[in-house]
Amino acid sequence: MRYNQTTIAAIATPPGRGGVGVIRLSGPKAYLIAEQLSDTTLPKTRMAGFRQFLDGDQTVLDEGLLICFPNPHSFTGEDVVEIQGHGGPVVQNALLQRLFELGAIAAKAGEFSMRAFENRKLDLVQAEAIADLIDATSQAAARSAVRSLQGTFSNKVNAVLQQLIHLRLHVEAAIDFPEEEIDFLADGKILNLLTEVQSSVKEVQQSARQGQLLREGLQVVIAGKPNAGKSSLLNALAGNDRAIVTDIAGTTRDVLHEKISLAGLPITLTDTAGLRETGDVVEQEGIRRAIKEISQADLLLLVYDLNKDDDPLALAKHYFAEYQTPSRLILIGNKCDLTQSTATLVDYHGFRHISISAKEQTGVQTLIDAITAHAGFQPEEDTFIARTRHIDAMRRTQEYLEEAHEQLTEFHAGELVAESLRLAQNALGEITGDFSADDLLGEIFGSFCIGK
Repeated sequence: MRYNQTTIAAIATPPGRGGVGVIRLSGPKAYLIAEQLSDTTLPKTRMAGFRQFLDGDQTVLDEGLLICFPNPHSFTGEDVVEIQGHGGPVVQNALLQRLFELGAIAAKAGEFSMRAFENRKLDLVQAEAIADLIDATSQAAARSAVRSLQGTFSNKVNAVLQQLIHLRLHVEAAIDFPEEEIDFLADGKILNLLTEVQSSVKEVQQSARQGQLLREGLQVVIAGKPNAGKSSLLNALAGNDRAIVTDIAGTTRDVLHEKISLAGLPITLTDTAGLRETGDVVEQEGIRRAIKEISQADLLLLVYDLNKDDDPLALAKHYFAEYQTPSRLILIGNKCDLTQSTATLVDYHGFRHISISAKEQTGVQTLIDAITAHAGFQPEEDTFIARTRHIDAMRRTQEYLEEAHEQLTEFHAGELVAESLRLAQNALGEITGDFSADDLLGEIFGSFCIGK
């Protein structure tokens, strides 16, 4: 348990007016400060008590509830007091200022969660899940964040860490006790254990990728010539008339962003100005912004009018050559209702091509399926939220395990196997923040009679 000598305070509810506003105190002087604020005894532990909150001259600033949570059984692991008053910004700031006068200091961003982590009330994944739950943009993302907060992701990582530690113990034994007549490195057991660990990391990695998609979503940009139906397509996918649709070419002059959820996958959908040669300065700026958005997209939907003799690949080559790869570009032939075309997904010179009618909503579901398939999005019931740093840590873990596999099977080099496994454990331990060299030392000391 880490002991902080400072007591922090902060408003815990969002800025603005509301019926209730909550201020939190955490630290060794939390109870004393709360007593001085109310000038009376505190209510019983975890029992709400009605109190008046007083200024230094005993003027009543506000009135409401006090709830006390003693250490170590609180969110931060310290003494915590919640002050529930009225939600106006003036009264909340007055209460906060009074707490500062009584000895509290302003909490930094995320400091309550940081103290919870330092006091081992949460690991890093769970601490991050709090922010992810607050920022969730879909029900699926919120459910996944709750699972991470409850420890689903951490438990999976810790299970793999235990496998990895067990493997390291066998390798260290083979190195440290060479007088044994058995060649532990060659008997197949270590290779089997290593293969099992690699398989476990891969399984968690695949689940984490789904969680990363739920958290970060997909950046999808709609582009094409004027009047191709880009804004109509955005409205069809968004389910509302978000963009202005007219028969006048160049209606969309600026970039338009819309956050939506497709089959549970968060999408930032961007409508852009029509791509064409123009002398209009405003339209030129819109096209410049469109090309910038396209360069940052995960997926480009290139829309063209099926009624016109347009070559969508030629348009892609002219404006954004880097998107001439099937993995980042879907061709959308719009207005199939006017050409009697079938709304299907087909191959067009190696690219995915879908004929749709954005106006009639024909083929839109086929497009949604193609977008989610592009992302590899297949959420499961036990999907947990994940971040880029988690994916990176598991990638490095896999690389170190592959190095260990090569050192074991190709070179039979026990010391190098051990070093690669150590690096793999350190990389994986970064996810939860729980691993240190002392942990491994304790495991080795408890499993092998080193001193005997």
